[in-house]
Order: sequence, then C-alpha cells, then structure tokens
Amino acid sequence: MMTYLAHWFVALTALGFLVDGRAFAADPMLTLDVWPGKVPGETGQIAAEGSKTQPGPGGNITIISNVSKPTLAVYKPTKEKDTGAAVVICPGGGYSILAYDLEGTEVADWLNSIGVTGIVLKYRVPARPNLPRWEPPLQDAQRAISLVRSKATEWGIDPKRIGLLGFSAGGNLTAVASTHFDKRAYEAIDDADKLSCRPDFGVLIYPAWLENGDSVVPEVPVTAQTPPMFLAHANDDPINAESSVMMYLALKRAKVPAELHLFAKGGHGFGLRKSDHPCSEWPQRCEEWMKSQGLLKSSDAKH
Repeated sequence: MMTYLAHWFVALTALGFLVDGRAFAADPMLTLDVWPGKVPGETGQIAAEGSKTQPGPGGNITIISNVSKPTLAVYKPTKEKDTGAAVVICPGGGYSILAYDLEGTEVADWLNSIGVTGIVLKYRVPARPNLPRWEPPLQDAQRAISLVRSKATEWGIDPKRIGLLGFSAGGNLTAVASTHFDKRAYEAIDDADKLSCRPDFGVLIYPAWLENGDSVVPEVPVTAQTPPMFLAHANDDPINAESSVMMYLALKRAKVPAELHLFAKGGHGFGLRKSDHPCSEWPQRCEEWMKSQGLLKSSDAKH
C-alpha cells in the first residue's frame, strides 16, 4: 500500500503547473523562535535540521526536515494594503517533513497580496516516538497563536483576527489546534501564554486524517466554540476528501460557520500553484469567504 508520503511526493511530481507569477515570498520582516528557552519535551535526540531542494510542480520545492527548534517567519503586506488580519501558516509533509515554500512562504506571499500578514510556522517534525504525531506540533501551534497575539500592537495586527491555515498534515494540525484551545498542551512559561491560543478562524486545505467512519476523529472535538472554517479538497485526492467532508459536517452540526469546496480533480499537494484544474482557484474562494466573515477590513479598522 502506498504510504502517505509516497502519495504526497507523487502528487508533487505529477502536477505540471506554474507558480502564479513568482515562486517565493520576499524576505520575512523578522524570524523569531517560538520558544524562548528549552523546547517542551525535546531531548536532543533528533538529527540536525536539514533543508534540500528537489524538483516539483512549477519548479523546485524546499523541503525542511528534523525540526527541533520551531520558528515563526513574519511577512507583512504593504502599508497601503494592510487590513490588520494575520494568519499563521502550517505547511504539510505528513508530520515527517515540511514543504516549506510550496505550502509556506508562497502562501505568505498570497496572503500579503490580499492585505494579510502571513506568518509561517516551522513546527517540529518528524513525529516523536511514543507520542501522538500531532502533540509536539500542537504545542508549537498553541504557543505560536498566543505569541502572535502578544505582538499584535508591535506588528500592527488585530488580536481578534488571527487565523490558522494548514495544508495536509498542517491541515490536521489546524483542526486539532482549533479544537484544543481551552487547555494548553504545555506548562505556561511567560506573559504571552496568558493570552488565548484560540485561532479566530481556520483554513484547512486538503487536511489529512480527520475522518473516522461517519464522524471526525476523537482528537478533534468540534463544539460551538470552534472557530469558523474554510475547507477545500480535491475529490481524487488519495488522502481522502472525506477528511474535509466529515470536518464540515461536524462544524455544521455544531452551528459553526463553515464553507467547503470539493473539486473534481487536483490530487494532493497542489498548494497555490496554477493548474488546469479548478482546485487552483481555492485562494480566490477563500478570499471571498474571508471578506464575507468580516476578516478583511480596511486598515483603519484594525483596532
């Protein structure tokens, strides 16, 4: 049986399309550590972090592996476009590696184009032994949301319009973090952790491993307090479009505002890069949804 990562790499090499005008975001405004000191639970047994470039859709892809020191890379839109909204981005990669540009920096570039601060979270991979694969990344995501919220005034963002966006395993992480905000997965360490780690909205793009028969998995307990969500998936995705369908139905039953787009073709791992398939239009649909939710206000309405 083909593994998750095998499906993911097949998808990357099989899709023949171009980046929408540019492949990479500009340099970040700043990059900062998620954790000010020791990273919770880390023992130093993971190999050194690595980065490599390999062929992929529309050009090369940057793959990051063995992350033990999570970071946030902050990309700001121009002052003229800035709406005050911000989104923390969780790249995919099966909780084994991170597709750092395809599902990270290129996403920040798009968000900047619609007036949103894009913040790429380099969370811990691969999955740690004897722990749920999402647990250390959940710690990183919870800390990231609170840390961004603590920097709202400094970075010129609205602390009530901070979202979480994830692809594939990053979509799984987004769902878990969006339903685990009432209790931290780590001991609070500073004033930033006194602020909420609840995302104000979530964007799940071909999220993985959320379906459990006719419901969502137990580690994603959707309630009426779950933030509003936008979901997009391709029907021919080998990583199961039911993952998005069951998440949407759970949100609907909980009366949480949600929008789901299922595309006939597109496979897995298409990111934002253009193709002949309608799935490449999901960023436009997501922008429309964000506007309809009141998330893309004018810059003079940030606070």
